Amino acid sequence: MFQATILFILAGIAEIGGGYLIWQWLREGKPSYWGLIGGVVLALYGVIATFQAFPSFGRVYAAYGGVFIVLSLLWGWGIDKKTPDLYDWIGGGICLIGVLVMLLAPRQ
Repeated sequence: MFQATILFILAGIAEIGGGYLIWQWLREGKPSYWGLIGGVVLALYGVIATFQAFPSFGRVYAAYGGVFIVLSLLWGWGIDKKTPDLYDWIGGGICLIGVLVMLLAPRQ
């Protein structure tokens, strides 16, 4: 589970970071190479996810979605200085519970 967690975090940083670079390029007037780097980082996100040991693409991406939500809150807090409120944290916690249910449920 430790390796899965690390891979989810790395994938999240790549997806959020790549999207952020593209956002900065298109919305905030940063140089075009920011967008190019963002595209490369987004592609890297897709590669990182393939290292997950779980056999189902859909389940991995669904579980990753919950992790992504929490990482997005943390990114917004740390990078954009937008403090999440109580309801953001409650929602993020619910998402992480959903991730645990999907990944740890006993299956045959």
